[in-house]
Amino acid sequence: MNFNINSNARILIIGDIMLDHYIYGNCNRISPEAPVPVVEITRESYTLGGAGNVLENLNALKCQASIIAVVGQDDNAAIISGKLTECGSDDKGIIHDVARCTTVKTRVLSSNHQMIRLDREYTEPVRTEVIEQCSDMINEQIGSCDVVVLSDYNKGLLSADLLAEVVATCNAAGIKTIVDPKGLDFSKYQGVSIIKPNRKEASLATGIAITDKDSLERACISIKQTTGCEAVVVTMSEDGIAIYENSQLTIIATKAIGVVDVTGAGDTVIASIAIAMASGYSLTEACDFANHAAAIVVSKVGSATATLAEINQVFGD
Repeated sequence: MNFNINSNARILIIGDIMLDHYIYGNCNRISPEAPVPVVEITRESYTLGGAGNVLENLNALKCQASIIAVVGQDDNAAIISGKLTECGSDDKGIIHDVARCTTVKTRVLSSNHQMIRLDREYTEPVRTEVIEQCSDMINEQIGSCDVVVLSDYNKGLLSADLLAEVVATCNAAGIKTIVDPKGLDFSKYQGVSIIKPNRKEASLATGIAITDKDSLERACISIKQTTGCEAVVVTMSEDGIAIYENSQLTIIATKAIGVVDVTGAGDTVIASIAIAMASGYSLTEACDFANHAAAIVVSKVGSATATLAEINQVFGD
């Protein structure tokens, strides 16, 4: 089938933005100082990660997307602002906190193999005064949104209190909320419309080893009872996407066309579900669309995106 999306749909992303830093080079010798490889750097690149990758995926699908996130007051924050401009957004929703550093994940690669990852981050809860700034921005924007995406990477922004405030506001206004969760305690996502863990996250949060359809359904029921959500969506890599809605479990088979790099695939899925639902698709149809989009993305290197034209060209009638 050919998919269509509403380019006027408005999606607000609230969550942990980060910078993905890639260092590419040649590795032909071992260091004389220690038994470690020496990489001769040939080039570097930066892309938006975390909630920023969700935004880039939505921009690639040509909808109206905006983001509210917290960064440090540092050079990496300036790079994020530049990347937001490059992908067609602005940094009006980016709050600078002098008490934090901007989250950066640096990956060193040689011959298309990742050799090491270096993380710079500060994961303590965001300060009260910064949360208040976020709340003001959220209240200004939320009324004009069709869907709100909560992109939680456990970096300190999406506290239980802020989540409760956002969810209550959205529920009162009839706005769908979709959360990409982190951590073991899913109770902080109480009241969200849809929660989208991957299989490992669902298993850890429920204490249920997901090994077959029965255990998958039990995990979904447990998550639904914990959160009071309308539906649970579990991404399962090569085994597809599971949807638990209206006491029914549905599994959509994967559409993979060749896996090169799964980095950011979860961001693609949540972005695709959000825009599809904002365009009038049912959750099952939205997950089918997300499955197709993710297949395009994992066939590329790094945190990539998929356009509607690519999806319809590869999978369309």
